Amino acid sequence: MNVLHIEPLTKAAFAPFGDVLEIEGSHWFHINNGTTERYHRLADVQIDGADGRPVISLARGDAFHAPLKIAMLERHPLGSQAWIPFNRTPFIVVVAPDGANGRPDTTKMRAFYAAGHQGVNYHLGTWHHPLMSFGTRGEFIVVDRAGTAANCDEVFFEQSWQIAGLPE
Repeated sequence: MNVLHIEPLTKAAFAPFGDVLEIEGSHWFHINNGTTERYHRLADVQIDGADGRPVISLARGDAFHAPLKIAMLERHPLGSQAWIPFNRTPFIVVVAPDGANGRPDTTKMRAFYAAGHQGVNYHLGTWHHPLMSFGTRGEFIVVDRAGTAANCDEVFFEQSWQIAGLPE
């Protein structure tokens, strides 16, 4: 089995795949007569296709526990997809760049630990694993594309990867 080492989720490390949504280190300004700090435009919603439109949804994800194995990835070719925990649940993010023949390049696959105060916005077409709430059931705000065109490609692998270095 292949091993994929977990990394902390940082804006710089995740930049090739999307945006990290977090308050720490982000630009802000006051609104509402100075009573609120607005962390503005942390990510752009990307939409492609004639009938696409951005939507906001809620999702509840089952808890995953170590050991975690990765045997598939998916991508959304017509829109970005953001996952923002609203109950401070950490989650595991696995991503890979596009490779040959419309498949992910698993030699460059990476795994990140998203702390409960962080969200991610996968750029349009980024290969990623479906949601893996870590340790506890998670509740998330999801911002992505709705429309009639199919917007999910899935690839299943003959071999799997185990994520190493997960927190206890």
